[in-house]
Amino acid sequence: MADEVTLLDFWASPFGIRVRIALAEKGVKYEYSEQNLRDKSALLLQMNPVYKKIPTLIHNGRSVCESLIIVQYVDDAWKGKAPLLPSDPYQRAQSRFWADFIDKKVFEITKKIWTTKGEELEGAKTDFIECLKLLEGELGDKPYFGGENLGYVDVAFVPFYCWFYAYETCGNFSIEAECPKIIAWAKRCMQKESVSKSLEDPKKVYEFVLELKKRFGVD
Repeated sequence: MADEVTLLDFWASPFGIRVRIALAEKGVKYEYSEQNLRDKSALLLQMNPVYKKIPTLIHNGRSVCESLIIVQYVDDAWKGKAPLLPSDPYQRAQSRFWADFIDKKVFEITKKIWTTKGEELEGAKTDFIECLKLLEGELGDKPYFGGENLGYVDVAFVPFYCWFYAYETCGNFSIEAECPKIIAWAKRCMQKESVSKSLEDPKKVYEFVLELKKRFGVD
């Protein structure tokens, strides 16, 4: 019996983009279901009753939630092609550590870049650049965080690249000037079809951020 795979997602979500890249890397065919986050569907509430969030993956009627957990699941469920996590236990642990770092640091800091101003904004920009420099150190001279091939940390981080234009425009700074190695890495990732077809247009993301700023009353 063929796998039935559905992804409940929202177009601009970097967390959803992670799953789209992972599924593309594995060559998994799936149904994409765009969700209205202000009026959540009965299917989303049924399949993710705890967090009620996207992305939620439905595989043969069973749901898997939280983006990094979904990416690990996709890697385990479709083992035959493009492994994302290394087989070595220590390297796997390191990959999970850096993906967790991206979740805990990058998202919260970057949100401040478009929701704050003045000293708080300047502090968020400084913190973000510090995070990127740490990630540059982890990348080292490797083409990808996964080594010679796109891996788990790449999949966790590269979706934020389509938000960089919004961060730079809202914060009035240049990421490339501060962290050229990260931009070179992101452009390398974009040469892969699984990434380029999954990431959204940065200008469209910026327009969405402007809508959010209006909605939250942020000038």
